[in-house]
Amino acid sequence: MALGLGCAALVATLLGGAFALRYQDKLHLILGFSAGAVLGVALFDLLPEAVDLARKDYAPPTVTVFVAIGFFAFMFLNRVVLLHPEDEEHAVHGHHRKGTLGAASLSLHSFLDGVGIGLAFKVSTTVGAVVAAAVLAHDFSDGINTVSVILKNRGKGIRALKWLLLDAVAPLLGVASTYLYTLSKVQLGVVLSVFCGFFLYIGASDLLPESHHRHPKVLTGLMNIAGAAVIWLAIHFAAF
Repeated sequence: MALGLGCAALVATLLGGAFALRYQDKLHLILGFSAGAVLGVALFDLLPEAVDLARKDYAPPTVTVFVAIGFFAFMFLNRVVLLHPEDEEHAVHGHHRKGTLGAASLSLHSFLDGVGIGLAFKVSTTVGAVVAAAVLAHDFSDGINTVSVILKNRGKGIRALKWLLLDAVAPLLGVASTYLYTLSKVQLGVVLSVFCGFFLYIGASDLLPESHHRHPKVLTGLMNIAGAAVIWLAIHFAAF
């Protein structure tokens, strides 16, 4: 099932890239929903599961330290390694190099998304499905970002398509890599807490501001809440 959802992530990334080329005027609504969904997964699913799995060796305050490590590690990558397109403007080399670095970083991020799906399914099918739902929403925006970072740095459509294909395959490879190793429940708890920090940063510092940028705040705010509500409902009913 995890590999199947890895394939779904591939499709979501491709659809995101296609959407970026065709429906740019609706992008804020999609990103708004994605932001709420990603934050919902972090707060309603990953954090509780991480605390539950790691409690044998780590108290809840220690688990939140792992969450913070994930958050600030992702922030560091975002600022220093140019993980997201908006950081491209800080590069010192030409447009071509900036586009390549941004697209390559996004592809690495998509690979880690796939690892997150694979590890979540080792916890339970429910956790895996919920994490996969958030990753699918985020991979849609990753496809959008990959195309955007190439095009805005004077890259041609065919080059953007090549990077989009690489970004689309990356989560499937990430899922497949998790079949090569196993983790204990405590180790899974630590990993999920770190991914919780990742998702908190992605949602709060990337998707939320992007969705509200130069667009009506009320409608996008409602989409934020809708995304989080859908995740909460999915978790709530999955528990029965």
